[in-house]
Amino acid sequence: MSDILVHTEAGVMTITFNRLDKKNSITSAMYGELADALAKADQDNAVRAVLIQGDATIFSAGNDIGDFLNGPPSTQESPVFRFLRGIATFPKPIVAAVCGPAVGIGTTMLFHCDLVYAGDNAAFSMPFVNLGLCPEAASSLLVPLMFGYHRAAEALLLGEPFMAEAALEVGLVNRVVPPTEANAIAQAQARKLAAKPLSALIETKRLMKKSQQAVVLERMGEEGQSFGRMLREPAAREAFTAFMEKRRPDFSKV
Repeated sequence: MSDILVHTEAGVMTITFNRLDKKNSITSAMYGELADALAKADQDNAVRAVLIQGDATIFSAGNDIGDFLNGPPSTQESPVFRFLRGIATFPKPIVAAVCGPAVGIGTTMLFHCDLVYAGDNAAFSMPFVNLGLCPEAASSLLVPLMFGYHRAAEALLLGEPFMAEAALEVGLVNRVVPPTEANAIAQAQARKLAAKPLSALIETKRLMKKSQQAVVLERMGEEGQSFGRMLREPAAREAFTAFMEKRRPDFSKV
């Protein structure tokens, strides 16, 4: 079985994280599959909406750390950056169903979705600072815009998890539902979208995002450059070494 499942029915392309044994952590190969699926959905007129989902117990633990360390993204054409640009510029509606932990990119990708339905067990976190890194997916721009500066600072500087009700309060999710119902509710909403005129969906989304599209892509590029530089610095090396050695990192000398 693939780590990314892609199924299209009734105008909805459903993309499912299918790596439960690794907490749906995302490898470079998976980013490539995600990018390819979005590119295919963009070009296929039969696809009118996309749904991204995980399991009732977990959405995604973020980057697969071992895979990430063995092959960090080296250029803007790396699979992770292709995926980020793809989801940020995707012209059709994207719906997400999120249950359990959504770590790092598991949370930041949601800022590029149009509708998000969360199980009441969802736990969102953006722990980039804790890894000696900076935000990605234009989250340094989009989180303050959505949350307000002080809540954004709490989320990005402390990197601590916040639960589904808090995500609902700041507008990151549309509705909080029982975890066993989240995927089905998101699928129903995606099918509602797929039944509407595609041209109207695309134009409405384009107009809503017009004022920020260019700056989002610019910020993604800037974050990517900083991320790559910081990945080679002592703080990140200490954070990842500590993670692999299952100990608390010591940043006192970095």
